[in-house]
Amino acid sequence: MKSVVHLVHCLDTEGPLYESTVATFERLKATFGVDIFPSRENLIRLQNKKMELGGLETAVAKMLNPEVLDFKQDWRAIYSVLDDAMSDKFRNEMVDSFGGGWVFNWFCVDHIDYKTNPRLRDIGYANVFQRYLDLKNNGNFQRDGLYFHFHPMSFDRAAHHCGTHYFAHSDSLFKILSYRVINMQWFPHAYRPGFNTIRPDSHWFLEQFIPFDFSNQSFSGLNDQPDLTEGRFGDWRRSSTSWAPYNPDHDDHESVGSCRRYIARCLNVGTRFKLLDSLELESAFKQADEGRPVVVGFADHDYRDIRKGVRGVRDLLPELINKYPDVQFKFCQAREAMRSALSLPEIEPVKLTLSLEKNTLRIRSDKKIFGPQPYLAFKTVEGNYLHDNVDIHQPFWHWSYTFDEHSIPLSCIEKIGVAVNDATGNTTVSNLDVVDGKITSKNW
Repeated sequence: MKSVVHLVHCLDTEGPLYESTVATFERLKATFGVDIFPSRENLIRLQNKKMELGGLETAVAKMLNPEVLDFKQDWRAIYSVLDDAMSDKFRNEMVDSFGGGWVFNWFCVDHIDYKTNPRLRDIGYANVFQRYLDLKNNGNFQRDGLYFHFHPMSFDRAAHHCGTHYFAHSDSLFKILSYRVINMQWFPHAYRPGFNTIRPDSHWFLEQFIPFDFSNQSFSGLNDQPDLTEGRFGDWRRSSTSWAPYNPDHDDHESVGSCRRYIARCLNVGTRFKLLDSLELESAFKQADEGRPVVVGFADHDYRDIRKGVRGVRDLLPELINKYPDVQFKFCQAREAMRSALSLPEIEPVKLTLSLEKNTLRIRSDKKIFGPQPYLAFKTVEGNYLHDNVDIHQPFWHWSYTFDEHSIPLSCIEKIGVAVNDATGNTTVSNLDVVDGKITSKNW
């Protein structure tokens, strides 16, 4: 049996993005200390390295590359790209070793609770997610994966800034997930972090709930972008450059340890640093040729022309296919790649049993879930979305939650949602309507 390179195209799915010329030059100054009058003419000169910058010409040109700045500013522009990119014709311009066409993995963010929005993000619960969920339920999208992406709130609550602490400045993470659990009966089994940032708070949160994490950006090449060096945001300098997913250490997500979730390596296409190139992709084929599990993640954004990144990766493959004849390659969903590479067994999804006894919710699972507790979500009668811990009677199996003056009275609750994954990425979401007692469940 031949070894397989599993190729996972991850899209940080954020919707339209607008950036004025003035804002681009403000970013240039903040990044490189280069203060130049903002004009279209000066931008073109910088892109072509026609201005003296004391040795920064190449790095600045990389940041201002026209393809990098080709932001799709409204949904019409994004759909114009998607109409072609998601067609059979485009997907099948190259097929993998198994005859399959290109697969996209949409890691969807919600933009909520921001004070300012200078980049004209699409603000609102599930405004981005719902569009891609609709696409997945219709037409030529069904082979693609739909997952979760999150940007922690910054101190200034600006929609174009990204913090590193998941909980300190906002409870938006819990609101977003609780909204999806209650209204869509959906919960993620794979994740990509905003700015590739994992810190202890997010590391331990993921370890409770989400089994597959495409965040490792360990990179041995040159990084000449000063705003993204020295571990700023996604610090993966100590992590392995192997393409084999690993279980992280409890106290150090960059080191191999005994945690439950798997972290996969995920470089970039279509941007200005840590790019997937021929050397990186060849290392994946070589590792597969040696019989090692290989998952090659590479990330882009839906607000760019995603076809360019696809073509760039496709162009790298023919030479490697010829050089490594005993290695196959496959375009994959994120979960599919992890299951295949790690030989995870095919099992039935978890079945949850929910019951409401007076003011106590009781939750049981028919098999061991991924983490020690399920994700518990509420919708209040006032329309707010909340999350809380449960009381753990038996980790991974049995829990309860009491509604009272120390938590929240049951009379304030309209709906309850409970979401779990198992270790192979099967997702189960069960919702309970407090008014009529009806329970519905859905597996993903």
